[in-house]
Amino acid sequence: MTILSFILFLASTWLFTPTSDSHDANRLSVPLGGNAWVTTSLDQSPNITNNGLTDWTQPEAVVSAYVRFARAGKLKLSAVLSVPEGESNLRVTVLGKPVQFSASGSAEKEYFLGEWAVQKPGYVRIDVQGLSKTGPAFGQLRELGISGNAMDEKTVFVRTNEGNFFYWGRRGPSVHLKYTTPENSDTEWFYNEITVPEGSDVIGSYFMANGFAEGYFGIQVNSPTERRVLFSVWSPFKTDNPKDIPDDQKILLAKKGAGVTTNDFGNEGSGGQSYLRYNWQAGRTYRFLLRGQPTDGGYTTYTAYFSDAENQQWKLIASFKRPKTTTYLKSFHSFLENFIPNTGNIARQVAFGNQWVCTKDGVWQEVLTARFTGDATARAAFRQDYAGGLLPSNRFFLKNCGFFDDAVPLNATFTRQPLRKAPSVNFSQLP
Repeated sequence: MTILSFILFLASTWLFTPTSDSHDANRLSVPLGGNAWVTTSLDQSPNITNNGLTDWTQPEAVVSAYVRFARAGKLKLSAVLSVPEGESNLRVTVLGKPVQFSASGSAEKEYFLGEWAVQKPGYVRIDVQGLSKTGPAFGQLRELGISGNAMDEKTVFVRTNEGNFFYWGRRGPSVHLKYTTPENSDTEWFYNEITVPEGSDVIGSYFMANGFAEGYFGIQVNSPTERRVLFSVWSPFKTDNPKDIPDDQKILLAKKGAGVTTNDFGNEGSGGQSYLRYNWQAGRTYRFLLRGQPTDGGYTTYTAYFSDAENQQWKLIASFKRPKTTTYLKSFHSFLENFIPNTGNIARQVAFGNQWVCTKDGVWQEVLTARFTGDATARAAFRQDYAGGLLPSNRFFLKNCGFFDDAVPLNATFTRQPLRKAPSVNFSQLP
C-alpha cells in the first residue's frame, strides 16, 4: 500500500465508522443475489449467487448493483458482509463519490458507508471493488442497506427471492408487442421483418419476430461464436418436462431444412424445437414467414421460413404438426428477452417493420397497430428498464435491460403509417 492510499484508507475509516444504527428508519435491504452483476470482463471470480457475492478474490473485479429512485433526495448506504479470514480493504462508489472501508471477522456485520445526494429520479449504480486483503478472499457480501428521503414506495429493485425472482430479476424484464389483426379471419400466413441495431446483439438475447398462440420464431445470440434462428411449437399437454408428454400429444416433425437441428424442449412449457446455426449480423434486416394450416387427423401444421432481406431466397427452418389442434394463426406478437442472467445489466434493442398477415384465400392485410406489454418482472416493478413503441423510421421497437431511465408505460398502444408493400411470396416455390 502506498503512503497516499494508506492516508486515504485511514481517513475513510475515521469518517465512516462501522455501525449498524446509522440508517434512517426507512432502511431497506438490497440483496445482491437479485440486483448485482460483475461489470468487468472477468472469466472467473466473483460469482453472484442467491446468497450474494462469493468467490471474491480478484481486485480487478467491479460488482455493480442498481436501484431506481422515483425522486431526488438523500441516500444513506451500508454493506452487510463477512470476511472469514484476514482483513479486507474495500471501496464503494456511488454517483462519482468513492468511499473506502475495512472489514474483518467471520461473523456478518453491517458497515455504514455514508450519505449521497440523488439529484434526479432514475437508476443509481453502486459499484463495489476489493482493493487489498490479507486473507484468500475479500469476503462474502450479501446485501446493501439503503435509507433516506430519496426512497419511497416507488423505489425499484428486486426485494426478495420469492417466486425465484433473483433469477428473473437478473435476467431482466421481457417485453412484447401484441399486434392488432383482422378478427374473424382465417389467417394462414404471418410476415415480419427484424433489424437488430449494431451493438444490440448482446449474448443471451432472443429477438422473437413471429409469435403465435402455439409457439414462437426468431433469432438468438447464444455465445460469442454462435447465433441461431429458432422456431418452436408447444405441445397441447401442459408440462415443463417433455418426457411427460403422452404420445398422442407430442409435436411431430413433418420436415426440416438443411442444417437444421430438431429436438424436444422443456422448462417453459414443452414441445418441439428447431434451430439453424446462422451467423446473422446486427444492422441487417431479416425476413420471417410463418404458416399455420389445419391438416387431417386433428392437427395444425406450422411451418417457418427465414431469409436475409437482401437475398430473397427463403430457407425452410422446420414444419411441425401439433395434435388436438384445428386452427389458423392467431395471437400475433413479437418479443425481446434475455435468457442469460449474467448479461441482464446490458441494454439491447430491436426494430420490427412491415408486418403483414395473409388469409387462406391469399389476401394480404397490413398490420399497423401494436400494444406494448411486459412480463411478470416488469409488471411487478422489480425492473423498470424497458421500452417499446414507434421509431422515426416507422418501425416498432422493443428495448430492455441496461438500467436506462426513459421507460415507456406498459399497455401503451402505437400505430405506424402504412407502407403498402405487401410481401412478394410465391407460395408454390417455397421449400
